[in-house]
Amino acid sequence: MTSTLGIVLLSLRVALTATALVMLPASAIGYWLARHEFRGKSVVSAAVVLPLVLPPTAVGYLLLSLLADDGWLGKSTLGFDIDVLFTWKAAVLASAVMAAPLVIRTARVTFEGIDPRIEAMARTLGHSRLSALLRFVLPVAARGLGAAAILGFMRSLGEFGATAMIAGNIPGRTQTLALAIWTAEQSGRDAKAGVLLAVALVTGLVAVAFAERLAGRRA
Repeated sequence: MTSTLGIVLLSLRVALTATALVMLPASAIGYWLARHEFRGKSVVSAAVVLPLVLPPTAVGYLLLSLLADDGWLGKSTLGFDIDVLFTWKAAVLASAVMAAPLVIRTARVTFEGIDPRIEAMARTLGHSRLSALLRFVLPVAARGLGAAAILGFMRSLGEFGATAMIAGNIPGRTQTLALAIWTAEQSGRDAKAGVLLAVALVTGLVAVAFAERLAGRRA
């Protein structure tokens, strides 16, 4: 039987890896949506937050179809097996996909709250667009992006449906905190479910409080 510590450590490993993978592309998409107007922007904006409104099991099914042997990223198509399904890497993928919309939306709001004239003035002083972004915009956006990372981490930590679809519920390999709570409750082990729930509650409260503090300081 997998220990509570093992479940927590695996969950933290999955959530931290998913957050690290998603932060750069999600922040870039948030910046792009905040700073650019183009035809079809509303469609793109809706598409990037789609995992938030779809049932997680539907997202998991789409990922499973994509990674199946005859899927676009399957063995039959690529000619080799990328060995993701029913491993901890599948849990990371599911968590990253489900966390990305939250990170994108938070990053977008953060960049929209920064006066674009900061970049314009930096450009007049000889800075390139990238230099202006790195040296002047990102320091101002740091707290908002930090809050985005925390929200993404917590969404990853609590992911259940998509993870169950493509990673399964294998103790010691893919059983994360959310899956372990469900398994303990279904098997009548209420004491273990209570301990795992307490861990999830404490982690969530600490993370949300920290995110609120960052948001307050930014304001």
